[in-house]
Amino acid sequence: MKDMALTIPTYDDMLAAHDRIRPHIHRTPVLTSSYFNELTGAELFFKCENFQKAGAFKVRGASNAVFGLSDEAAARGVATHSSGNHALSLSYAAGRRGIPCNVVMPRTAPEAKKAAVRGYGGTITECEPSTTAREAVFAEVQAATGAEFVHPYNDPRVIAGQATCSREVLDQVEDLDIVIAPIGGGGMVSGTCLTLSHAAPGVEIIAAEPEQADDAYRSLKAGRIIADDAPQTIADGLKVPLKELTWHFVSSYVSDILTASEQEIVDAMKLTWARMKIVMEPSCAVPLATILKNKDRFAGKRVGVIVTGGNVDLDKLPWMKP
Repeated sequence: MKDMALTIPTYDDMLAAHDRIRPHIHRTPVLTSSYFNELTGAELFFKCENFQKAGAFKVRGASNAVFGLSDEAAARGVATHSSGNHALSLSYAAGRRGIPCNVVMPRTAPEAKKAAVRGYGGTITECEPSTTAREAVFAEVQAATGAEFVHPYNDPRVIAGQATCSREVLDQVEDLDIVIAPIGGGGMVSGTCLTLSHAAPGVEIIAAEPEQADDAYRSLKAGRIIADDAPQTIADGLKVPLKELTWHFVSSYVSDILTASEQEIVDAMKLTWARMKIVMEPSCAVPLATILKNKDRFAGKRVGVIVTGGNVDLDKLPWMKP
């Protein structure tokens, strides 16, 4: 049963977000690969948010939230908890508006993402790598700062911003059959649902998830949110659980959630680096890994693949030996 008290972002909210954030983001390219088309039997169109400002799609939602604040609210700054990409994206947007940004990050978050947060002017408070610890430490930080909480994904302003990505995809690629995106908390997938359910309801929406952090997969099968506190996966951006707002979109519009093993994720990431010459992080390789694993599901289809980010610790690539 849906919680009717939720503030569900609308298609008009997405359009307003697109206008609001346009000066602060890139309109990222869509790339194709004849190699991957031949390998999968599908036509794949990679929406490269790894080329986005701050290196990830999350700058869309963060910018919409920051630049939608009143001057009075903005003066108190913004705060969040994040494993990395939302933290650095919110820091980027706050820096553009000239306001403080405080973020709580797991101590195990990639050093490249921590460095980016600091580079954009954000202040980091570290916590243990679990959802419980993250939320507890964040409550202390917010109480001390009085800052506006911008949740990484369970926030209508953030989802409306993320929805602008698939709006661009529809402008860039005609006649898509499927759009697939990675899922952790569900912000990008929810934004995809928001846009496609209104502008292209015939396009199937599939989410991709690590086998070792498959709570969204289990949630969809069970018909209710199942939350893991601290799953272990190389896909560091996909460790967080669904929340009420993202569950609304996932349960209403996502047709399937496919999973991939850790090795399948690494193999897809490495293959993309080698064949497409683009930097993607492990979380972004999960959709391609599931396509390669389920070729019959995608064969003959025109598939939009959301490449969500490229913030990688280059000294700790997953195929490097320790």
